[in-house]
Amino acid sequence: MKEKIISEINLDLVFQCNDFSQFSNKLKDTKTHLIFESIFWEKVFLSWINTILKKEDYELPNYIFEKKSFSLGLQIISNQEIASLNKKWMQKNGPTDVLSFPIISDESLNNLDHIELGDIFISLEMALEQSYEYKHSIYREMIWLASHGFLHLLGWEHNNEHDLENMLNFQEYLITRLD
Repeated sequence: MKEKIISEINLDLVFQCNDFSQFSNKLKDTKTHLIFESIFWEKVFLSWINTILKKEDYELPNYIFEKKSFSLGLQIISNQEIASLNKKWMQKNGPTDVLSFPIISDESLNNLDHIELGDIFISLEMALEQSYEYKHSIYREMIWLASHGFLHLLGWEHNNEHDLENMLNFQEYLITRLD
């Protein structure tokens, strides 16, 4: 992969998190508490944006690589809330782990310096269930789900097994860049 030099990138993150005090006994370690902090997610998304912008061989819209300022929303919500969004916007019943609503899909935006990517919604309850199922931490699961939602905001789709495998591999790559 070719790497290029980029100037400073700005990120405007709108972060909201429900009160999940009912899960406090399951969220005891210090690292887990990071997932409830806006500054943590700002650093994560900035890292991922910088990683993506330094490389020129990703299958993403070209106008993304020209930007210096990005904004997006992240909300950590309940199963009930995500089920409602899933029904209203995706016509699917029941909760899911992550939903993304990209705003950009038009290359006419390529003349703007700032780009609004869209919104990501993550169900903490689903993330907790999946962290137990896959035998890893809630911190790891939340990072995984956020990376998946983030790639969807950038236009990544997985309409077949090959595309899904590529997306999952790229998610893993982004996550390793955080360490």
